[in-house]
Amino acid sequence: MESGKIMDRLLCGDVGFGKTEVAIRAIFKTILEGKQAAILSPTTILCQQHYYTISERLKKYNLNIDMLSRFVGPDKTKQVLKDIEAGKTNIVVATHRILSKDVQFKDLGLLVLDEEQRFGVEQKEKIKLMKSNVNVLSLSATPVPRTLHMALSGIRDISTLENAPQNRLPVETYVVEYTDSLVKDAVKREVGRGGQVFILFNRVQGIESFYRRVQELVGEDIAVTYAHGQMGAAELEDRINSFYNQEYQVLVSTTIIENGIDLPSANTLIVIDSDMLGLSALYQLRGRVGRSHNLAYAYFTVREGKVLTTDAGKRLDALTRYTELGSGFKIAMEDLEIRGAGNILGREQHGNMQKVGYDMYCRLLDESVKELQGQQVSTVIQTDIKIDGEIYLPENYILVPERRVIFYKRVSSLTSIQEEKELIKHYEDSDGKVPVPALRLIKVGLIKHLAQALNIKQVTATAYGMGLMFYDNSLFNNPNVFKAMDAFQEEAVLSPSEPPTIIFNNKKQIPDTRIEIILRFLLIANGEDPDTI
Repeated sequence: MESGKIMDRLLCGDVGFGKTEVAIRAIFKTILEGKQAAILSPTTILCQQHYYTISERLKKYNLNIDMLSRFVGPDKTKQVLKDIEAGKTNIVVATHRILSKDVQFKDLGLLVLDEEQRFGVEQKEKIKLMKSNVNVLSLSATPVPRTLHMALSGIRDISTLENAPQNRLPVETYVVEYTDSLVKDAVKREVGRGGQVFILFNRVQGIESFYRRVQELVGEDIAVTYAHGQMGAAELEDRINSFYNQEYQVLVSTTIIENGIDLPSANTLIVIDSDMLGLSALYQLRGRVGRSHNLAYAYFTVREGKVLTTDAGKRLDALTRYTELGSGFKIAMEDLEIRGAGNILGREQHGNMQKVGYDMYCRLLDESVKELQGQQVSTVIQTDIKIDGEIYLPENYILVPERRVIFYKRVSSLTSIQEEKELIKHYEDSDGKVPVPALRLIKVGLIKHLAQALNIKQVTATAYGMGLMFYDNSLFNNPNVFKAMDAFQEEAVLSPSEPPTIIFNNKKQIPDTRIEIILRFLLIANGEDPDTI
């Protein structure tokens, strides 16, 4: 906001880590500059909570703070719309009602988009029209794959909140089959220590009968209520407020509680049919509990004997793996991996990336952006490598799959002897002496890069022959290639074939010697010192 450029920043932080606090400070700065600010929330409950929080926080500054949602009556709504257009309203907290055509700001300076992942494509298209010349701050613990990908690829700015609040404990997470005894025992244990319980039942049609069943299980001594989004505004508000005020110990609800409910005394969550919910929703729901210093419990249940789909299994597995505080960003990355990044422009927010792979997709995207900016796009030459010998990363050297992937990635990006030496030293320091097959793999990775730089189509180093086949006659314009030929004298001969090929006298060398010969030749041909090997 200080830079003078329009801001479009994603603030990624775990539930309860202080995203709202950052947003309030940005809103206050906007008001000091004489402009209006708006905070857009996906649910009426979260909207109301933000309204109370901001009003309480800024009450001594005599600001006009209004709310637009279905909790606000028609007459009050008309007055709020007039005040917004006249510039009397400094801050408006709203649901998607703010995207209606009758909402006209006099001078909007900041739009805060809370729980960004909850807005659909249609709303986001309207937001785009609204924010063309407005600073935008998007808040999310688990951004949708497309948003996260746009941030990671540099199209949007991103900041992360990583420090957990003091005395916060990770939530104990269990994925279990549903039983009545589980619900009964979990509720009675939580109520027995003075706490409250969320039970998520995400079907409006059956929620009343399930509520009665829960009441029978836990007994009349424990007060149970239920809430869902199709209730009247007054009734829904009353029930949520009654739960806030601890008049009830158990709330059976749909996913309207996914965002915004901040209740320190609620420290047990039971999710029914958790395999039917998305990864982001599951993580957000877990964030409704454990917001105090008490140990919290989250039970994600599935029907007894039900066979889970592959993606549902991955989602539930990710929840049990990422239980530590601050896992929201990792969960979002896992979601990106499961669902794919989708299209940057258009309606698809996620998509299947298996055909090209994520790295290739990012490379294609980067090339397209550069072309639109009028920059020169360098094309990567594909070089075929045929080299004998055991060239691989032994399974007993680096055991963690993620680190093995990183090893291969670093090998594929080698560009110099210096980088090769640093890579070997790094893994010797962390994992011990690098095995011979892995050392060969590292050298072959460097050979491939050096060959691509020389427009070489194929590198061959086998017991049957050694050679470098070029794509075209560009080698004749490179004096370093002939310098390399002179250095190898009779060992390297230029074949008059089409395309040009340099053939080596292999003299039945062992694989390591053949690799060294090819590497030395390519180093000289690229203008580097071969004695640095």
